[in-house]
Amino acid sequence: MQTISSNDGSAIRDIFGRPKALIGMIHCPPFPGSPRYRGESMQAIYDACLNDAEALLQGGMHGLIIENHGDVPFAKPEDIGPETTGFLAVAADRIRREFDVPMGVNVLANAPIPAFAVARAVDAAFIRVNQWANAYVANEGFMEGRAAEAMRYRSALRGEGIRVFADAHVKHGSHAIVADRSVPELTRDLAFFDVDGVIATGQRTGNSATLEEIEEVAGATDLPVLVGSGVTADNVVAILGVADAVIVASSLKDGGVWWNPVEADRVRAFVDAARPALEAGS
Repeated sequence: MQTISSNDGSAIRDIFGRPKALIGMIHCPPFPGSPRYRGESMQAIYDACLNDAEALLQGGMHGLIIENHGDVPFAKPEDIGPETTGFLAVAADRIRREFDVPMGVNVLANAPIPAFAVARAVDAAFIRVNQWANAYVANEGFMEGRAAEAMRYRSALRGEGIRVFADAHVKHGSHAIVADRSVPELTRDLAFFDVDGVIATGQRTGNSATLEEIEEVAGATDLPVLVGSGVTADNVVAILGVADAVIVASSLKDGGVWWNPVEADRVRAFVDAARPALEAGS
């Protein structure tokens, strides 16, 4: 395989101390300033985040990622107000103070600069970025990769230790702009722009990437491969047979619905189901 990145492919082991990792997603409730916010106290919002973190970790997840998923419909990066970064930073800080585990940050939609700011403030280990290189048409409109600007910002923060996980073929969008570039080529574009891990997803939140697409991504890079949507107790062993980590959200929630609280019993069942793949990869 042609070498196009100086990253050594050790991000999952470096962050989580293991070759295969289960990462639990914290979907923050709507923050003030977003359309679905209905006047809840900030304490209630932060408590909801803490409760989900506790349920995920008690159930056996190896780390967390936090994002402002309640802020639907999402704004484009240039329209995200400073209040979103502030609220998310406080929520992340409270979780970090309570639970000393690896944490990541995702700011929607496609906002790596606010994500780096939050990650630097709370000493998070990584950020997720949906569109890092190239461009596509998303629910929010035209979305460009912001790798160059974001990496310069990370350098300005002296945050070189914050890793970047980015989607190869991001959900909730049309890829007609890059239709002449295959999924393996899109994966190599991410590596060329210095990501530390590549994420495969389904078509939308809660939908799984196909094993064929995960294998395409894995076959195009020596970097760790993560699956970022649609992972369940039923498919996690097969997915971890190819991928190095999974980011799990909806299947661990009450009723399998993303905006509901995390259910500890669902987490434990998921971790139990994943154990054969985790042990095989150790």
